[in-house]
Amino acid sequence: MTAPAPRLIVGLGNPGRDYEETRHNAGFWFCARLAQDWRAVLAHESRFHGIVGRHGAHWMLLPQTYMNRSGQAVGALARFHRIAPNEILVVHDELDIPPGQLRLKFGGGMGGHNGLKDITAHLGTQDYWRLRIGIGHPGDRNEVANFVLKPPRREERAEIDTAIDRALVLWPLIEKGDWNAATQRANTSPKPAKPTQETP
Repeated sequence: MTAPAPRLIVGLGNPGRDYEETRHNAGFWFCARLAQDWRAVLAHESRFHGIVGRHGAHWMLLPQTYMNRSGQAVGALARFHRIAPNEILVVHDELDIPPGQLRLKFGGGMGGHNGLKDITAHLGTQDYWRLRIGIGHPGDRNEVANFVLKPPRREERAEIDTAIDRALVLWPLIEKGDWNAATQRANTSPKPAKPTQETP
């Protein structure tokens, strides 16, 4: 797909120690790892309602407005730096994908995700990139709010971390705007490990 490289990477989550390890903060987890790779300094900027860092031509934003007001931060930074919606990559947790899997896509629906809803409202369009990190589904939609605000089980966290590892490997492709290759690799589910055969 011919599209510009991202100028703004947004990780979604909720601020504060109470939420640090919850499933809803998977976007924050990815950005924390990417910032380490960048060796970028992240600092709170009140005018952008979030924690901000920079690496070359790329901005990073972790909104500190709570999930359902994420668009306030994204809109403020994007307007100030004149970043178009199709130059934005939003990284977020995804209920409809199992832990350990990723999906990269441009535009589309919001799947009930309150962070995406608010970003779309502030940008006035759904046409921005999303990197979706699978967290799994509780199986009952009435349990979703409780589920996303709890830490994943140990084995789930390990799978989510593995997916984040895969996403970081994709970053060089995303960085140069090679969305076709990045999308193909992100959306190809990793093959499960083969069980070790015991010697009789």
